[in-house]
Amino acid sequence: MQIEQRTPQNTAIVLIDYVTGYANLINSHPLTENITGGVALARMALGYGIPLVVSLGPEKDPRGTLYPQLAEEIGDHPLVHRGGTFDAFGHPGFEAAIEATGVRHLVIGGLTTEGCVQHTTLSALRRGYGVTIVADAVAGQTRIGHDTALLRLLQLGVTPTTWLSLASEFQVTYDDEQTVDVFRSVQSLSAAFAMNGAALDNARQLGPLE
Repeated sequence: MQIEQRTPQNTAIVLIDYVTGYANLINSHPLTENITGGVALARMALGYGIPLVVSLGPEKDPRGTLYPQLAEEIGDHPLVHRGGTFDAFGHPGFEAAIEATGVRHLVIGGLTTEGCVQHTTLSALRRGYGVTIVADAVAGQTRIGHDTALLRLLQLGVTPTTWLSLASEFQVTYDDEQTVDVFRSVQSLSAAFAMNGAALDNARQLGPLE
């Protein structure tokens, strides 16, 4: 079996409907976990130079705007606004943005797992794209809704991962000094790794033990 490694050169990151108005609908995961997952994916895309497509509803969507933490992370990166379709490919601007990436593998995070994430992923599969779902960067209205949608997609060949695992797949090794700061920045979104990184930095400043 040939297993293709995900790299910044063969992958695009797609963020679907990280909208403030959905925050009270998420019950499968803590909201903070969903926010962190979205921010981590955006940070990877911008840090490693990976094509990034961010889509949400209409510009004056009554359901709200992009998560503020994610909006701060991506800055003035363009947004693909679309109408009411669950499948983001139903909007020509989204499909054009995906085609413009020039890659055939999509890494997807967003909301909700059983709604727009699922239907956009199904549409990507029908178009011949490979898809990876970042399980801790998606969430559903209920745990069973999230799990059932994820199970359906995995049975169709979608690859599951987590945001930190994906970052390590992009980075490959701490010895790559050109991008290790990007990896550590992503890694710092994990509280445990942030503390570990701080301890290592302190140890370096102290120098070798006498």
